[in-house]
Amino acid sequence: MDFHWFLPTNGDSRDIVGGGHGTPVGSAGGVRPLTIGYLGQIARGAEQLGFVGALTPTGAWCEDAWLTTAMLTEVTERLKFLVAFRPGLIAPTLAAQMASTFQRLSGGRLLLNVVTGGESSEQRQFGDFLDKDARYARTAEFLGIVRPLLRGATVTYQGAHLRVENAHLARVPRTPPAIYFGGSSKAAGPVAAEHADVYLTWGEPPAQVAEKLAWIRTLKPDMRFGIRLHVITRDTAEAAWAEAARLLRNVSERDIATVQAGLRRSESEGQRRMLDLHGGSRDGLVVSPNLWAGIGLVRGGAGTALVGSHTEVADRIAEYAALGIEEFILSGYPHLEEAYWFGEGVLPELRRRGLWRHPAGEEGTAAAAIPFAGVPVPAAGS
Repeated sequence: MDFHWFLPTNGDSRDIVGGGHGTPVGSAGGVRPLTIGYLGQIARGAEQLGFVGALTPTGAWCEDAWLTTAMLTEVTERLKFLVAFRPGLIAPTLAAQMASTFQRLSGGRLLLNVVTGGESSEQRQFGDFLDKDARYARTAEFLGIVRPLLRGATVTYQGAHLRVENAHLARVPRTPPAIYFGGSSKAAGPVAAEHADVYLTWGEPPAQVAEKLAWIRTLKPDMRFGIRLHVITRDTAEAAWAEAARLLRNVSERDIATVQAGLRRSESEGQRRMLDLHGGSRDGLVVSPNLWAGIGLVRGGAGTALVGSHTEVADRIAEYAALGIEEFILSGYPHLEEAYWFGEGVLPELRRRGLWRHPAGEEGTAAAAIPFAGVPVPAAGS
């Protein structure tokens, strides 16, 4: 299994920070000032703890993912950056050139998260007036141009939305960046099957995730799968649930009503599925063992968290892994501290079970050997 963390380029806080799918940034609490120095702390901490990469979001509600992560390559050594971007907002040849430059100059540390865009109102802010189905069609055309370019091909293409003639890159990366792609609507499946290396889902209960993975496997049997979740993990289950309760206490009914009204207008099928888990209510937020839907009351997009002791969270991760999930993209509030709770609590437990190893090999085992929650320190060389 590979684990990725999250770079909160929309701001961070000890409370839940809104943003995404039309929700106002900072809707649930004070925002920790965002600086490249603070993001660097998160990135360096994630790298040390054993996360492979870090997802950076895209949208009108956050800082630009390309520029932010390019700056952070200078303060990290191994960490990869899963850069979210939207096809159609820039030309495919330019996107391929940017990806090639990033991949070569960073030493192969770029991953691409393709976001088709689920909100027409937000897309129009960027000058994109296509409807949802047309955006998916354009995404397929876009990736049909970008992927061959990154492999060194010369591309001439004319489609319903995009056209290039004799497009090529002067220099191509040694290894093209992997393509990550998510989408729960019917139009998303064929695009994922044809162009994605990793299909992403938000953190739904295991039974629902299993259904979604089965659907994608009918289209591409060898697809790799990832999941996007928040985490609240502590030495004891009581302490973890107390933190979840604290986060919820700091959310006002007015914020919930405002955010939920906005999210109900979303065109995203994935967002609808997130809303269905909690129905906009504080009641019944535990939707599966250790899976809490409280984040989604005031945050668009990924709205569920794994909550529990380090051992319990490891159990749930193992459960998702048994379904076929190999990559976990995680986050928590605040992102710096929560990375350490997970990295020093859950990762050593997964390593003890033989389910995870530090990407730096033996060099990184000391950082992953913190004996939280009764987890024994692995013997040297084990």
